[in-house]
Amino acid sequence: MPTPTTSLLPVPLVPEISLHLVEGPVGLFDLTGGEFHSDEPPPFWAFVWAGGQALARYLLDNPGVVAGRAVLDVATGSGIAAIAAARAGARQVRALDLDPAAARAAERNATANGVTISAAQADVGAAGRAEVILAGDVFYSRGVADRMTTYLRAAARTGARILVGDPGRGYFPDKLFVRVAEYVVPVPAALEETETLLTGVWEMRTTPGRE
Repeated sequence: MPTPTTSLLPVPLVPEISLHLVEGPVGLFDLTGGEFHSDEPPPFWAFVWAGGQALARYLLDNPGVVAGRAVLDVATGSGIAAIAAARAGARQVRALDLDPAAARAAERNATANGVTISAAQADVGAAGRAEVILAGDVFYSRGVADRMTTYLRAAARTGARILVGDPGRGYFPDKLFVRVAEYVVPVPAALEETETLLTGVWEMRTTPGRE
């Protein structure tokens, strides 16, 4: 799959941050020839998704959530949430994604915004511990949602604070979370078939209940 052409653009909900993003009316699978190949992830990192935007806005408006803490952003994509955490004063920021291209994009975007993060290709099973764990738009399929939920619940039991950005994806386990903020997030119509998504920032309950 060829690398998408991107430009450094301000994030609609978080204009303090700019990312290397695809321009124009382009959808995710327009970049893959309309096909999905399980051995080659589509370039999620070339777009800024609603959940990540909401998380970033929340962290910049509430820097005390991450200031001085070790932060982990799972399924980082473009790195938007990780970058916001670094700008908000996190002591350390790690970012993980299954796609090596996403890890590279996250570090490139961090550099463009004058912050340092450590990004790597890894599954959540190898994520390790952090004081604050961020996850944006990770509940888009049953398989991914189940794996993420298992990981996040285990992390919460170790004392980690879990924050998720989600615009109502179909597999979001809302009973495990409390909404702490909500934003109307501008999104590309070619990506989401709408121009805005009402998106929540959710914190996992201290003692997660059953789904």
